[in-house]
Amino acid sequence: MALHKRPLGKSGLEITTVGVGTWAIGGGGWSFGWGQQDDDASIAAIHRGVELGINWIDTAAIYGLGHSEEVVREAVRGISPAQKPLIFTKCGLTADRSKPFEAPRRDLRPETIRRECEASLRRLGVERIDLYQFHWPDESTAVEDSWGEMQRLKQEGKVRAAGVSNFTVALLERCERVGHVDSLQPPFSMIRRETAEELIPWCASHGTGVIAYSPMQSGLLTDRFSAERVAGFAKDDWRRNNAEFQEPNLSRNLRLRDALRPIAQRHGTTASAIAVAWTLVWPGVSGAIVGARSAEQVDGWIRAGEIELTPRDVEEIARAIGETQAGKGPARPKALQASAD
Repeated sequence: MALHKRPLGKSGLEITTVGVGTWAIGGGGWSFGWGQQDDDASIAAIHRGVELGINWIDTAAIYGLGHSEEVVREAVRGISPAQKPLIFTKCGLTADRSKPFEAPRRDLRPETIRRECEASLRRLGVERIDLYQFHWPDESTAVEDSWGEMQRLKQEGKVRAAGVSNFTVALLERCERVGHVDSLQPPFSMIRRETAEELIPWCASHGTGVIAYSPMQSGLLTDRFSAERVAGFAKDDWRRNNAEFQEPNLSRNLRLRDALRPIAQRHGTTASAIAVAWTLVWPGVSGAIVGARSAEQVDGWIRAGEIELTPRDVEEIARAIGETQAGKGPARPKALQASAD
């Protein structure tokens, strides 16, 4: 499989346009878990992605309170040196292990960043993190102090490239004055489109890569998803309480997913792959983080990394977004809007 590759901004890293996301494989037992998972199936999912050409994995210290990083370590241990993927992880969310279902605390104090970096290096079994990212902003700490510590980690060789996640343009600009922001990780899907308004254009103009998370909207835009699936969620699956999985949004979102089926048929692929490929149409997007808990799930979306949507496809999707009234934000890139007009 010939997956497309793009530069991650000016970081020097070249990544496949799809990467394996490991939020769900962290398992249950914490405030944003997906219910209990099968670690062997998770490892098989990572192996399948790498086997098909994916060259990066995204994880975070908070996923499963460290468990996701440990699963990634076990998975990468079984991959040949020639195929070893880049490993991206995140810091800045801390949890009280005695109260795992309380929302994690945002903490980007310099000493916390350094402590978390050392812990992630140990859990991942690596000497350097390929991309280290701030998970969420911390309003109680000056971002200049936080980003200054990230720059020191780069200088010391513990971190190869440095990025942020869930940051605003204002915060990006403050970081940029201290040191270049190699990447931004924002939520971006056919349902959550607001990122396309200001954030992606800012990144494109500043040489900052964009790796979109939840391009399938945490499963909503996958082929087999249904209202029955929602009803069967585990008690500790965070999606139970998310508005996009509740009415009236749920029905709108599933109608949008159904509108992808004819496009998927034209490309000989799945609705899941079309949902991911749509995020890659936007100028400035380097890649998409796609979650998988089994090798079968990887097979369901992997072709997003090699297919190219046509202007007709994008226009059809924009029309479906309008008709279903799913989500918020621009429905197509400006260049394609102009050609459609």
